Amino acid sequence: MTLPSHAEIVVIGGGIIGCSTAYHLARDHKADVVLLEQGTLTSGSTWHAAGLVGQLRSSASITRVLKYSVDLYKGLEAETGLATGWKMSGCLRLATNQDRWTEFRRLATTAKSFGMDMHLLTPQEVKATWPLMEVGDLVGASWLPTDGQASPSDITQSLAKGARMHGARIVEKVRVTGFDMEEGRIRRVRTTLGDIACEKVVNCAGQWARQVGAMAGINVPLQPVKHQYIITEKVPGLSTDAPTIRDPDRRTYFKEEVGGLVMGGYEPNPQPWTTGDVPDEWAFRLFDDDFDHFEQHMEQAIARVPALETVGVKQMINGPESFTPDGNFILGVAPECKNMFVGAGFNAFGIASGGGAGWVLAQWVVDGEAPLDLWVVDIRRFAGMHRDRQWVLDRTLEAYGKHYTIGFPHEEYESGRPRVVSPLYERLKAHGAVFGSKLGWERPNWFAPKSVEPRDIYSMGRQNWFAAVGDEHRHVREAVGIFDQSSFAKYEMTGPDALKALDWICANDVGKPAGRLTYTQLLNSRGGIEADLTVARLAEETFYIVTGTGFRTHDLGWIEDHIPEGLDVTLRDVTEDFGTLSLMGPKARDVLSAVTDADVSNAAFPFGHVRQIAIAGHTVRALRVTYVGELGWELHVPITAIGTVFDALMAAGAPHDIRPVGYRALESLRLEKGYRAWGSDITPNDTPFDAGLGWAVKLRKNTDFLGRRALEAAQGEPRKKAFAGFTVDDPDIVLVGRETILRNGEPVGYLTSGGYGYTLGKNVGYGYVRHADGVDDAFLEDGDYELVVAMERTPTKIHLEPLYDPMAARVKA
Repeated sequence: MTLPSHAEIVVIGGGIIGCSTAYHLARDHKADVVLLEQGTLTSGSTWHAAGLVGQLRSSASITRVLKYSVDLYKGLEAETGLATGWKMSGCLRLATNQDRWTEFRRLATTAKSFGMDMHLLTPQEVKATWPLMEVGDLVGASWLPTDGQASPSDITQSLAKGARMHGARIVEKVRVTGFDMEEGRIRRVRTTLGDIACEKVVNCAGQWARQVGAMAGINVPLQPVKHQYIITEKVPGLSTDAPTIRDPDRRTYFKEEVGGLVMGGYEPNPQPWTTGDVPDEWAFRLFDDDFDHFEQHMEQAIARVPALETVGVKQMINGPESFTPDGNFILGVAPECKNMFVGAGFNAFGIASGGGAGWVLAQWVVDGEAPLDLWVVDIRRFAGMHRDRQWVLDRTLEAYGKHYTIGFPHEEYESGRPRVVSPLYERLKAHGAVFGSKLGWERPNWFAPKSVEPRDIYSMGRQNWFAAVGDEHRHVREAVGIFDQSSFAKYEMTGPDALKALDWICANDVGKPAGRLTYTQLLNSRGGIEADLTVARLAEETFYIVTGTGFRTHDLGWIEDHIPEGLDVTLRDVTEDFGTLSLMGPKARDVLSAVTDADVSNAAFPFGHVRQIAIAGHTVRALRVTYVGELGWELHVPITAIGTVFDALMAAGAPHDIRPVGYRALESLRLEKGYRAWGSDITPNDTPFDAGLGWAVKLRKNTDFLGRRALEAAQGEPRKKAFAGFTVDDPDIVLVGRETILRNGEPVGYLTSGGYGYTLGKNVGYGYVRHADGVDDAFLEDGDYELVVAMERTPTKIHLEPLYDPMAARVKA
């Protein structure tokens, strides 16, 4: 086929992701699509994928994406006439210890929360299902009957045929060699067969996606890792409809194939391929067999399925798969180039994700915004540090090694640390800080008392920091604490049209006089919450914007992308220019007034205001705002001066018993106060009305803003879901989120976040209660509630008001 001179959308890569994206663009959107493949379809990593299709993830949206894949694969053959090898064999996950069993009970609860039925089986039931298995070491297993397996190449060919049937054009044996760029956008794709002009490009180039991205100046943080599996000769007595097996404690997986077994695993000492470019000439290529490295899996597999000892190996597959630094795949529009979308980095679950990822990516490409909450896979979760190839390699290998380890709550990665430290790092360490890391920044999670070793000890129950965090929490409620929040992302928007731009982007009214600050959400066209942040107006044409550490690239990109054409504004990222000290607690004013001549009384400096004040000879932006529900200030200090200002506050605070406090206490404090966390409690799937944040929307003002029309349409309708708080008295229960909410015995939703409220002496959780006929306060209050925690029901009380200081008297003291 010759190359057309123009296409609306060019998809690069003919593996399962590229073919699925082209199929959905053509079928759902009637788009003019050309797919370019440098070899032949499936010749990258698709053809040697093992083809296991699991559906459950800890994110509701990603689970929905995977469920969509299963539904698509079931019906695709009927549409295209090409078989997909789809077989709904179900999946058994094996547990050999109590922590793993707790993890599975929590997973089974998550599955129920997401509308899937996961069963928990005894070792005897496992043996009956899979007679060749050794079950002596099992505590039990989980069973998801709707999981299955498929033939990767067959599915891809079927999707490609479907794409062609709906009008997409597919050109093989053509390599992309570069892009013609203009003002940060791709205008033409250069190839070995000539140029093709286009409006949008979708980079689905698999392990080549990093190189393809680099040609357009964008970073796709991928690392190819060698992943091995074997295909055995026929195994006597193995049923052709045997379920797939995941045996995480032995780090292996199995699936039936033509009477034999496919067996592979995730070793703790993975072998990376290259940090350089992946060779172009790598179609249908493999590495040499490496039985020495694979022997660790062989031993574990034979212990589980003794019949393997005497069965021959038909073939060993040793091929590269591209993995990411956090084990989640990569979707979305690149921050550096406004019309390149990416679908890559599928961490060996590309077949399970392929159908659904193509569906959401096609929608994203056409609409310019994600169709649901896809934050955990959004390319904008990365930042500049992810351009460091060695850092990406180290972190990716750690993530690969953890593929089958137990997912303990609050677990931190260890590789590539410390990466970014605030100037207070050594001072905080001297106070016993135990650090976590967020987008490269080291941040104190908690402070170990003198007698306690400063490190996390993970468990499924209460962890070793529980009591220490309780002390920090109480200290903020009763006296005063200081938080190093220097990692906050910070931007400045300036210029004659700065207010006009922010008025369109922000749902709340930021047009207050200089010296005021506003909490606001940024909404998508559906009225869903894409970000929530603080906007402080420092002067007529100067706005200072503060948001969460992890959202730095995402929120900056969202604001940049939505500044209306032709406005005279400048947006700068000033994250590293300012450190942030949050001074919080009833004695905060006593400490602050001792280090500044400025009047910080309630009359002179009320809540929701911003002032430039002097501390220890330095000009500080003081924002009177809180995330803990106490009197307090965020002090934004020139980063070079933060040590001096910290020391001055600690000295002045000594008579008031000031102490540094960490992020775990911050979390328990905000839970008691009912402040929403973006990414869990509020997401692009939730509107401010759903979340009980309607008060922060300027609908009464006659100002148009992004998302306004969707909110106006929703205003007259009954709410389908409502955000509420829940408390559980039983101290032995541990809430981590995604526990099912039962109302009068019926499931009505699940917790979006959970933890412990030390002031209340109770477990605290939040979540949405849903009902098809609508949800009002009467419906919410008129019910008996329970939570399902690790498959056990426990009584809970619902709360519609903040649990702590509902009138906000302490915040405004």
